[in-house]
Amino acid sequence: MKKIIDVKDLYTQFGANVVHAGLNFHINEGEIYGILGPSGCGKSTVLREMVMLQEVSGGSIEIFGRDVANISYDDAQELRKNWGVLFQGGALFSSLTLYENIALPLQEYTKLDKNLISEIVAYKIDIVGLKPKDASLYPSQISGGMKKKAALARALSLDPKLLFLDEPTSGLDPISAREFDKLILKLRDLLGLTVVMVSHDLKSIYDTLDRAAIIDNKVIVAQGKLDDIISMDNQFIQTFFKADI
Repeated sequence: MKKIIDVKDLYTQFGANVVHAGLNFHINEGEIYGILGPSGCGKSTVLREMVMLQEVSGGSIEIFGRDVANISYDDAQELRKNWGVLFQGGALFSSLTLYENIALPLQEYTKLDKNLISEIVAYKIDIVGLKPKDASLYPSQISGGMKKKAALARALSLDPKLLFLDEPTSGLDPISAREFDKLILKLRDLLGLTVVMVSHDLKSIYDTLDRAAIIDNKVIVAQGKLDDIISMDNQFIQTFFKADI
């Protein structure tokens, strides 16, 4: 299998606080990979380091063969075009309509004309399950589930190969959360995506992940296929997967 992401000896420290003390894992093309662990273990920090919103203290993170910890500004901007990010709260711009939010990356990173951008936005709105009329709405006018879908459409606007999801079902009711899980599986297959997901939603974890790494006390305590991890004779793992983490 082709590696899309390769994390080696990742070390993260904030002041005197060591968050990660040598994480090692890789993510293969086409899989949905989970970064899991109890609250405060630094799951979202790893994701932020991957997308270059947080500097690493040591080690390396290679994405598409490029070390994001040691890259020029121009190369970083080019690399960012290969991925989309869905942040926990959606991070939609409240002053922009859904159409304007989704179109923004296309306006920022491409020289496409308005008509083509309109076609692309319409397609992204459709594939995430929103209606054409939703394009004119503002984030304050829609539900939490619609906000997640709109943010996902924006993350997919540049046709990325890689999708990062930070707590994608957080704040959603159980029905909306399960619909979102199905949507992620559908889009992975439809668009050929590799997906990296941080989550504490056990149902979502069971239903979507191919493999995972579990972080606890600054290190990875288990990784691999989810079924293999769950069957481990390990007190922490058994407690972790039985708890509402």
